[in-house]
Amino acid sequence: MSSLTTELAPAKLNLCLFLGPVRADGRHELVTVFDSLTLFDGLEVVSADADGVVCDGVEGPNLVEAALAGLRAAGWDAPPVSVRIRKRIPVAAGMGGGSADAAAVLRLAPRLAPIDEARLESIAAQLGADVPSQLRPGASLGTGAGEVVRSLAPLATYGVLVLPQPYGLSTADVYAEADRLGLPRSAAELESLRGELEQALAGPVPSVPERMVTNDLERAALSLEPGIAEALRLAREAGADHALLCGSGPTVVGVFGGRDGPELARAAAWRLAPSHPGAVAAEPVLARGIG
Repeated sequence: MSSLTTELAPAKLNLCLFLGPVRADGRHELVTVFDSLTLFDGLEVVSADADGVVCDGVEGPNLVEAALAGLRAAGWDAPPVSVRIRKRIPVAAGMGGGSADAAAVLRLAPRLAPIDEARLESIAAQLGADVPSQLRPGASLGTGAGEVVRSLAPLATYGVLVLPQPYGLSTADVYAEADRLGLPRSAAELESLRGELEQALAGPVPSVPERMVTNDLERAALSLEPGIAEALRLAREAGADHALLCGSGPTVVGVFGGRDGPELARAAAWRLAPSHPGAVAAEPVLARGIG
């Protein structure tokens, strides 16, 4: 089979995630700042007899299959393709790997056959709240249930220590636990936080205020998997300015601010790798497009 095109799918990091009330559709209102990291899945698209997806080590439904089906339903008439995914983003880990892969397929689709941007955005919105934010990699502000996305200028320099866990967490379970614990904020409080965050992000070099680098889902994830606390401790002891849950978990990240942040994150990952397999450093993806 001949290779038609390739694409990188970057992991996403929620630098802040504020949880609001449940909406009529059952999802929660959110205010969050996403960024894309230099931790990539790799996708190769090859010619095939029928559309398909190959992702070694990952079983069950794949959002890339849904993305291909959405493209076909929208009239995309490229020849049949097989998408081969090389996973580096931890699975079921809160870093949006499945959504990143689906978004990558939508980004590469116009190279194989014409399809307009509006249709790609519509398909992304149908695939889940994380996919629209990853259609154009980079920093963005997410509202609604996370699917209302506004691109931001590149954030102030920082590095990230990524500490994957040897287990996954169901996003639905974490949100249900958050409801049980009474964690959602009121609509008024969420709106106030959104306004404060937007003001902070309006400068020429936007950044999330120190006190807002937090994740409202952390207590729920810790309730389900208390072992996450050990990873948070490791990140703090490694010198991170902030240690927090990534998305709905269970991955923990340590954020190192400043120009030397990426170097400090790499040094921390090197020190922790022998005792914490999978520890890796990353930094923001600065480009708006990835090919």
